[in-house]
Amino acid sequence: MSSTKKQISVTVSKDGPYIVSGDARLTEQVIVTDAEGNSLQWRDGEVYEATAKCALCRCGHSHKAPFCDGTHAKIGFDGTETAPHAPYSEKAMVFDGPVLALLDARHLCADGRFCDPNGNVWNQVARTDDPHIRAMFLRQVHHCPAGRLVAFDKAVGTTTEEKLPVSICLIEDPAEDCSGPIWLRGGIALTSADGYDYEVRNRMTVCRCGASQNKPFCDGSHVSIKFKAKATVE
Repeated sequence: MSSTKKQISVTVSKDGPYIVSGDARLTEQVIVTDAEGNSLQWRDGEVYEATAKCALCRCGHSHKAPFCDGTHAKIGFDGTETAPHAPYSEKAMVFDGPVLALLDARHLCADGRFCDPNGNVWNQVARTDDPHIRAMFLRQVHHCPAGRLVAFDKAVGTTTEEKLPVSICLIEDPAEDCSGPIWLRGGIALTSADGYDYEVRNRMTVCRCGASQNKPFCDGSHVSIKFKAKATVE
């Protein structure tokens, strides 16, 4: 019997959950902040048992969160996908710096707030010729879960990404007292309910509160509505 792991993929179901196929590692990732509430790093949280196939709640009302329990059908959840199909490069604004540039696709913001500390990354990019500032800038950009922010290395002419394990994470945000989106890491294929293959990226966040206006992607609505996952599987 082959021990080769099955490639992870996620398919959005019409007005229903995300269908995850493959050997998915499902964990919580918790935003760690300093005393002033600035997002600093990620901390591993609960680990869920891996299954070959599962359905993750997309409406935000499951009582078996993070898994679907069929509540979307009872409440008439409208999961219509409205996210643009254009690739990231066509949507991102460019903020130039001496060594690195910052690419910013604002519509993908998941409100992780790693961009804010140390004077924020939009100010730091102009000083990336300073090794200390450059390292700080890259750390904060790479912590952006949604991939809204991407660093571009001007010397080699390519974007720079931190290598992430292929995994699916459930973001928790204690500083804002809410549960965040589902974080797809390491280049997981995402397919829409009508069969469209979204651009595969190293970092993507998809909505699990049901309130995003950029479905299937997160737009930070979970913070404004103070979304909390209903329960965890016993």
